[in-house]
Amino acid sequence: MEENKNEGYDSTKKRMDDTAENIENEAKSTANEFKEGWNQATNSGDNKKLMAGILAIILGSLGIHKFILGYNKEGIILLVATLIGYATSCLGVGFFILMATGVVGLIEGIIYLTKSDEEFYNTYQVGQKPWF
Repeated sequence: MEENKNEGYDSTKKRMDDTAENIENEAKSTANEFKEGWNQATNSGDNKKLMAGILAIILGSLGIHKFILGYNKEGIILLVATLIGYATSCLGVGFFILMATGVVGLIEGIIYLTKSDEEFYNTYQVGQKPWF
């Protein structure tokens, strides 16, 4: 009777070990698939196009879309102009500066999103065209 208990225990333990091993292999596989998908999404030109276009429309006056595309000088120009606009908004002039930087961001966002992937890549990533 004691041997039958040990056999049952051993077979149950073996099944649990097999199940744990299967779960571990499946988790590793899923993690690798996620990593490959993440690398593909973050390195593709299409992702930059979509991210830059949406950020240009939403936060265009801050120039974040310029930093994403690697145009640091142009991004700093937009950011500084926006900060100057906020600082001088009490004088009334700042509202025009804020409006101008917002319009620039909106126009660029629309342009980014309406270009084909190939055209966007050739124009803004290969050709390094910083404005419009």
